[in-house]
Amino acid sequence: MHEDAPTKDEPAGELNLPEFIERYAAKIARVRAEVGRVFIGPDARVEELLVALFARGHILLEGVPGVAKTTLARAFSETLHAEFNRIQFTPDLLPSDITGTYIPNLNTNEFSLRRGPIFANIVLGDEINRAPAKTQSALLEAMQERQVTIDGVTHPLAAPFLVIATQNPIEQEGVYALPEAQLDRFLLKMVITYPTSEQEFRVIKTHQNPLKPVEQVLNSVDVIAIQKAVEGVHISDELIRYIVDLARYTREHEHSALGASPRAALALLRAAKARALIRERDFVLPDDVRALAPGVLTHRVLLVPQAQLSGLSAERIVAEALARVSYARDARGK
Repeated sequence: MHEDAPTKDEPAGELNLPEFIERYAAKIARVRAEVGRVFIGPDARVEELLVALFARGHILLEGVPGVAKTTLARAFSETLHAEFNRIQFTPDLLPSDITGTYIPNLNTNEFSLRRGPIFANIVLGDEINRAPAKTQSALLEAMQERQVTIDGVTHPLAAPFLVIATQNPIEQEGVYALPEAQLDRFLLKMVITYPTSEQEFRVIKTHQNPLKPVEQVLNSVDVIAIQKAVEGVHISDELIRYIVDLARYTREHEHSALGASPRAALALLRAAKARALIRERDFVLPDDVRALAPGVLTHRVLLVPQAQLSGLSAERIVAEALARVSYARDARGK
């Protein structure tokens, strides 16, 4: 199903966004509850996955081994009645192992396409930084254009399409750092840390026995309808200016070699709209922008070598932007 295809859930006329949000609020809450049964951690993690899905983006999960990155991604995908594929990235993985290849058909004397795992609605790329750059780049066209090119032939990918990639930040041997161009394809980067003592107790207590399977809540038609509804969420000119100023702060910082681009600012706008809808609003608040700015902007900021050596981080620059850049209405005391 293509993104521009009409769906049965679309109204004949103009979308009544408040009614639409009310209609889907219970389903979105069920997704959060179902994932929360399996992944025990901050609820914001599930919300960020929903933001990436509804904003037509992709998400990078970073964390040390054993903090349930794959568990979170798989549980989330199981709440969707959509095709799911998992790709285990390894140093010997080839681009064709992801996209697919043409093979000879001896019965017809023609070549037929054997589709790779990228042809799915939800693709989990486990340990993406273990694959060499050539293989990592096989994802670029798919993530940005929603299509792949195999032997010169372009094949569209079905909607919805979401890539959830995981990576380990501590291993240095046998890993290949993601290039800036590919990092920029991820709408959000989510860092998953060790659980609190209480959360770890709940993890062990919950997972000592087999869990009830995660229920499917949303189908592809639902997701596409929500993605289109997100476009209609209102955002004021003051908030758009606030987003622009945040992005420009990261670019103009004295320690930045590379800051958040206009595409990053647009990503933050789309993500803020999605968060507003998830929180049952048809308008964006400054809190939506502030909550998502670290996840959207940080992985797009590259520091000059001297700043890296002195211990400065991209997270600190984005935190400075949030602390020093004023939202217009905040500045007027409204």
